[in-house]
Amino acid sequence: MKVVGFAGFSGAGKTTLVEQLIPALRRRGLRVSVIKHAHKGLDVDHQGKDTWRHREAGAYEVLAVSPERLVLQRSFEQAGERTVHEVLPALHPGVDWVLVEGYRDSDLLKIEVWRPGIDRPARYPDDPFIVAIATDTPLQLPEPTLRPVLELNNADMVAAWLVDNGGRFDYVPEAYR
Repeated sequence: MKVVGFAGFSGAGKTTLVEQLIPALRRRGLRVSVIKHAHKGLDVDHQGKDTWRHREAGAYEVLAVSPERLVLQRSFEQAGERTVHEVLPALHPGVDWVLVEGYRDSDLLKIEVWRPGIDRPARYPDDPFIVAIATDTPLQLPEPTLRPVLELNNADMVAAWLVDNGGRFDYVPEAYR
């Protein structure tokens, strides 16, 4: 399994890039999973539905299965942030790539999604885990960099770069313990 993070501030285009990368990687015959870190509450259930009722009754986990999908909801006994390394094992072990959106402070190798006009500083000058920058305005980067600068609006190019550099993104859980 290869794991790459996408870091950047709200409005930079992380979700759009990840959304476009999924089919770009799939066209290369690769199985892709996504981890999305939500800073606020997360609820995929709807009040009154059976799975909601089971969760509300106190089930630790509710697994809903249909012919098309499997959805696992786990309610933590104590609220608190989970690291990306704590949640990665929940994914199917046969996946080729995991695209992680959020967890911008993690020690995963990441691509920073950067655009001018976001009232936040770029992260790449101070984050050694950022290995490339995806932007649509490379000439406006706030600091020169030796990292690869990828075209934000060209998911096929970003996918090709990921595949070409795939060995860098091999996930070895033991390295993070």
